[in-house]
Amino acid sequence: MSNPQSVLWSPTGSATEPAPEPTPAPVEVTGEVPPGRPRRHVPVPGPLDGHGPATVLAMCNQKGGVGKTTSTINLGAALAEYGRRVLLVDFDPQGALSVGLGVQPHQLETTIYNLIMERNVGIDDVIRPTTVEGMDLLPSNIDLSAAEVQLVTEVGREQTLGRTIGPVLDRYDYVLVDCQPSLGLLTVNALACADGVLIPLECEFFSLRGVALLMDTIEKVQDRLNPKLEITGILATMYDPRTLHTREVMTRVVEAFGDLVFDAVINRTVRFPETTVAGEPITRWATRSAGAEAYRALAREVIAR
Repeated sequence: MSNPQSVLWSPTGSATEPAPEPTPAPVEVTGEVPPGRPRRHVPVPGPLDGHGPATVLAMCNQKGGVGKTTSTINLGAALAEYGRRVLLVDFDPQGALSVGLGVQPHQLETTIYNLIMERNVGIDDVIRPTTVEGMDLLPSNIDLSAAEVQLVTEVGREQTLGRTIGPVLDRYDYVLVDCQPSLGLLTVNALACADGVLIPLECEFFSLRGVALLMDTIEKVQDRLNPKLEITGILATMYDPRTLHTREVMTRVVEAFGDLVFDAVINRTVRFPETTVAGEPITRWATRSAGAEAYRALAREVIAR
């Protein structure tokens, strides 16, 4: 894999201008793959004889607004469609993952914060089912913001999340941790207990620049806290094939990271904001949409890797 720094370029006016004859409104586009290579064949996964132990994936990017929460919800729902038991962990004090699944964070009596900071709270007291069969949620709210300060003085503070979810790993096939948009202690906790990192990357110049910093953090966690940590893959999000800038960014991403880039590409579409309001994953809200199919394709790739 080449150094991502080496493929960064200075943005120019021509790179941000739309391609000729753009369509007037955002649409879903099917069949998108990273430029420069054919789509790889990924078989439909077969049923499982049992469940667990879970593969823990940290959904991580320190830049906000790149689709981490949307991807966590919809990847989890797609994995559940393929018969995998999934636990979604909302590890962001903003509680966006909980809201996206129809939970009102301010109304919660117990969250992952209580689980981390209070010895008398068990994980079964906090886990709650979602509307998707086989997918559960460990919710969060603004209380979690205090944990980052309180954990500083704790012994083994980087392993707190790992100790918290450890007792239920045998129940699930995948645990998806929705990280906050920063590289602070909460994100380091997620990386320290994860088997892999899935990086949602918006097809935009500044997102590409920020990935180099994330890679540096991942390498430090590998060296000091979690040698088994790997990069599961990079997911291109908010892709708009009508703009030259988006296509150029995608080309640079593939040049930098090669096969780490998933074939599944998530296009810009009005469907995703609708699902947030509905509190449903797109696989249930618009089950036959291109967005739903893209996340099913991603789920097949994740299982295959």
